[in-house]
Amino acid sequence: MINFLEKNSNIINSVNQKLKLVFPDKAPLVYVETYGCQQNEADSEKLLGMACSVGYTPTDDKQLADLILVNTCAVREHAELKALSNTGQLKHIKEKNPRLLIGVCGCMVQQEHRTGDIKHRYPYVDFVFGTNKIFDFLSILLKALSSDKRLFCVESFEDNPGEFQENVPVVRAHSNKAWVSIMYGCNNFCSYCVVPYVRGRERSRCPNAILSEIRELLNSGYRDITLLGQNVNSYGKDLEPQLSFVELLKMIEEIPVDFVLRFMTSNPKDATHELFDFISQSRKLEHHFHLPLQSGSDRILALMNRKYNREAFFELCDYARRVIPDITFTTDIIVGFPGETEEDFCDTLSALERIRFDSVFSFIYSKRVGTRAAEMDEQIDEETKKDRMGRLLALQQSISASRNSELNGKVFEVMIEGDSKNDPNVWAGRCHDGKLIHFSKANTPKFSPGDVATVRVTDAQAYTIYGEYIKD
Repeated sequence: MINFLEKNSNIINSVNQKLKLVFPDKAPLVYVETYGCQQNEADSEKLLGMACSVGYTPTDDKQLADLILVNTCAVREHAELKALSNTGQLKHIKEKNPRLLIGVCGCMVQQEHRTGDIKHRYPYVDFVFGTNKIFDFLSILLKALSSDKRLFCVESFEDNPGEFQENVPVVRAHSNKAWVSIMYGCNNFCSYCVVPYVRGRERSRCPNAILSEIRELLNSGYRDITLLGQNVNSYGKDLEPQLSFVELLKMIEEIPVDFVLRFMTSNPKDATHELFDFISQSRKLEHHFHLPLQSGSDRILALMNRKYNREAFFELCDYARRVIPDITFTTDIIVGFPGETEEDFCDTLSALERIRFDSVFSFIYSKRVGTRAAEMDEQIDEETKKDRMGRLLALQQSISASRNSELNGKVFEVMIEGDSKNDPNVWAGRCHDGKLIHFSKANTPKFSPGDVATVRVTDAQAYTIYGEYIKD
């Protein structure tokens, strides 16, 4: 294993000394803006940690920042356009603060056409680096501090697959829950997805490094751990000797501390009965499983290169519910994939009715440059996509409302996450199946994140569950 602090000790000292010269009058401030998935959030926590290791202090106000990092997403065009639009607004901040450095990184800039956009349309961006350069961030920052030239540090994964470095400084966004990346990249090449091109092939972290990070988190008081990977079920296939995902989970289970363990995301083609059997026996794993279906049509699934069919998906969910009766299922659905007929879409609706997911993350198909689907004939018009999306959302709303209504009157032990996002007078806590329950702070103790409260569900709606605190 490569130790980040040992490898970068000279660079850390050099950046620290450079910052003292550039900012003799103050401690410089850093702001990180993140788009996309939990893996991006975890990467941003590392970037913030590395910046703090050389002398920066985090700020929540980009107007005050001396270093702004924009960590981008490429899964859908909307995420790219939003990141570019907000990057455009940084021009005015830089005009007021000439010492400000702006860096753009992440999945979006791993694409040549987007790097070109930044090079020609955003001249105030000082440096750009791809996902395989995250552990080189400080050396890139040192060059940016030492030169007026713009830096474009983007290489394909074929030319530079990147290297893991352990013991990277991390500034975590939460005090009780933490992301732990167990692998990076994807080998599946779904025809609509750009991830294998912007994240590279699957690379698994050493299990000892993962266990060490989790133990350190637990010793620091964290009690809510989520394992991350583009397809966690593929974990360990590239290790020597190989180690399966279930074997890794068993090693984590043996850590003698009480905590909640979660993971995402699973590909249905690699999810196994063995995995569900272990979840049913585990004392730590939550009873929630995110299993992306994407489409209920076998024809569309084949065009997507998903490598499973609807009956195999149904069998997997049926088995899981047999061995874990209280499991909750969530999924991803793409509406309007090229060539999707009305019959194909109705197959998706019937799959939702058959599985009865607790909730669905649905997306209108978005062309991704370089993917096979972007070149397919029979692209679906926007009006049809929007109509189908509306019908899907209406169906799922009724299913979610029905599923949640079964919770009314039931009592759960919930782990406090903190204030409700919409009301500071309301607690938000997550129960063993991953569902979030909101309850009034009136007549409750002053909880902290990670505390456990007993709550009775009083009003379970399609998208929000309300409850009341029950005194011990």
